[in-house]
Amino acid sequence: MTDSPTPMLEIAGVTKRFPGVLALDRIAVGFRAGEVHAVIGENGAGKSTLMNILAGDLQPDGGEVRLDGRPRRFASPLDSRAAGIVVVYQELALCPTLSIAENIMMAEMAARPVASLVPRARMRIEARAALARLGMDHLDPDTKVGRLTVAEMQLVEIAGAVRQRARVLVLDEPNSALSRRESERLFEVVRQLKGEGVTVIYVSHHLREVLDLADRITVMRDGRTIETLDNDDLSEARLIRAMVGRELAGARPWSLDPAADSRGAAVVLSVENLTAPGLDRVGFEVRAGEILGIGGLPDSGKDGLGEALFGLAPRTGTVTIDGRVLRPLDPAGSIRNGLAFVPADRRGAGGLMAMSVADNVVSASLPRFSVAGLLRRAAIRREARAQVARLDARIARLGQKLRTLSGGNQQKIILGRSLVTDPRVLVLHEPTRGIDVGAKAEIYAILRAIAGDGVAVVLISSEIPELILNAERVLVLRAGRIAGELGRGGISEEAILARAMAS
Repeated sequence: MTDSPTPMLEIAGVTKRFPGVLALDRIAVGFRAGEVHAVIGENGAGKSTLMNILAGDLQPDGGEVRLDGRPRRFASPLDSRAAGIVVVYQELALCPTLSIAENIMMAEMAARPVASLVPRARMRIEARAALARLGMDHLDPDTKVGRLTVAEMQLVEIAGAVRQRARVLVLDEPNSALSRRESERLFEVVRQLKGEGVTVIYVSHHLREVLDLADRITVMRDGRTIETLDNDDLSEARLIRAMVGRELAGARPWSLDPAADSRGAAVVLSVENLTAPGLDRVGFEVRAGEILGIGGLPDSGKDGLGEALFGLAPRTGTVTIDGRVLRPLDPAGSIRNGLAFVPADRRGAGGLMAMSVADNVVSASLPRFSVAGLLRRAAIRREARAQVARLDARIARLGQKLRTLSGGNQQKIILGRSLVTDPRVLVLHEPTRGIDVGAKAEIYAILRAIAGDGVAVVLISSEIPELILNAERVLVLRAGRIAGELGRGGISEEAILARAMAS
C-alpha cells in the first residue's frame, strides 16, 4: 500500500437522488494512488450509483469528485476515461459480433472520427499483448466475442481496461464468472497494477477475496459511507456486521433438515439423454419439494443446462414434467407445462430493465391479464403488489423502472415473474450472482419456501457454499456429463471439487 495518506481520487460529500429514492447521501471517501481499495455493502447500499458517477454515466446532485485535488465533473464515460478512470462492470459491455481485438480497442476506436482508421495489424498486436498480460494468449484476437465463454468475455473486458493504462481501475464483481485459476490470475494482475501505482477500486460481495486483496475497505449502507478500515486482522464477521448493521443468524444446513427430505415425493421433472451445446447425454430426476443443486467448473456444461431445459437452446433427448414431454425450442410451451427459468444474466436476459416493476412481474403471464388484447391494469397492479409483498422486495412504487432497483431487488422481481406462472419446476441459474450476503439469505429463504410448497427446484450455481447450504442433492458436471451425485450428508466443498476437477 502507498505510504501517502493523501487521496489521489476523492468523493467529497456526493449526493444522488432518483424519484422517491435517496441513492447517495453525502458520500465521503478517498482513494490513494497504488492501493487496492475495496468497496462493500449490501445491494441497495449505493455502490453501483457511486461507480456510475465515477464512470461518467451519472452526475451527482451535490458534492464533488476530486482528482489530484481538483474538482472534476465527468459529462460522459469518454470524459471519465480521458481522465484515466476505467470502470469494468459485472454486466459485460462487449459487442458479441465484433472480434476480441476490436472490443479491446473499443475505447480508442470510439475516440476517432472514423473507427476504421485504426490499423488492423496494430490492433491485433496490441490485443495479443493485453491478452498475454492476463494469461489469455491462447485466444485468437480475430475470434468473435460472442463465441467465448462468460469467463473469457469478462477477462477480455478487463484486458481492454488494462491496455488503456488507467490511473484508476474500478472492478465491479470482476470474478463472478471466473474459475479459481482464472481468478488467481486476475488477482495477480490486480497486485501488479497496484505495484505500478494504479489505484484499484474493487467492488465485491466475496468477502474472503476482499480480505485477501484489499489494503483498505470502505463499507457502505443505505447510501452512506459507514466506515473505512485498514485491512489489519479484519474478519468476515466484522465486515458483515458493518454491512448489515446487525448480526446474521447462523444458517442451518438445509440439506440436513429433516423437513427438506423429498425422497418419498413424486418425480416432477425427468430428463433423459439430454444432449445440447456443452452437454452430452445428461439424465436426472427431481422430486416435488426437492432442491437439486447443479455444480461444476465454468467449462463443465452446467451454464447451458437451464437454456436447454427451458427451450432456449437446441437439444435432443427427453424432458418431461409430470409425464408431459416438453418440445425443444419452445419456451412458451415450457411455461404452459409448468417450467419456469430464471437466467444468470439479469440485465441481458432476465429482466426488462426499461419497464416497470408491475410489467416485469406479469410479463410471462400476459394472457391471464388481458381481455381481447387489452391489458387489465388493475389486475396487473394487484398481482404485482402481491408478489412484491410475498418476496419482500424494496421498491418505491409499482411504476418504478426495474433498472433503478438494487441487484437483489431486481432478482426478487424476476423471481416473482416466474412464480406468477404457477410453476411445477423452477430452474435458477446463478440466482445470487452479484448479490450481497443479506439479500442472499433472503433469496435462500424464498427458495426454501417455494420448495416447501411442492415445487421442484433446480439450482445451477458456481458458488459451492450456495449448493451446500440449499441443495438436498448435488449433481456435479464435468465435460458435459454428470461426474458424480452427492446426497444428504455427503455434500461438501471437497467432494464437489474432487468430482469437478478429476481427470
